[in-house]
Amino acid sequence: MGLFSSHEITPGEIQEKFGQHLLPDENVLAAFKTIRDIAFLTDLRFVMIDVQGLTGSKVDVASVPYKSITRFSVESAGTLDLDTDMKIWVSSRSQPFEVKISRKSDPALIQRLLAERVLAHN
Repeated sequence: MGLFSSHEITPGEIQEKFGQHLLPDENVLAAFKTIRDIAFLTDLRFVMIDVQGLTGSKVDVASVPYKSITRFSVESAGTLDLDTDMKIWVSSRSQPFEVKISRKSDPALIQRLLAERVLAHN
């Protein structure tokens, strides 16, 4: 999810499209969508949805519980860099999950959501 900037979408859109992947009492806190891929934070985990293939019929759903996140960073957009970058490192991967987020989003809010969840689960 690194080539195209994503924009924020509502928790309701996640519930409508991907509700079957959520637990009954799980709440979506923030969600971001590129042309095809989606990343979202819930009160329980971080989820990356990677739509694959020409038709988009193949979908990879990576679900990461907050206790598996070893570190994260949220870099705000700059003058020449048009996107906010969110990186999440997981204990079982050498490379982080990367999400480019529209500069219109609030990097401090994203940082706070991650900090609250990751620190509470470690």
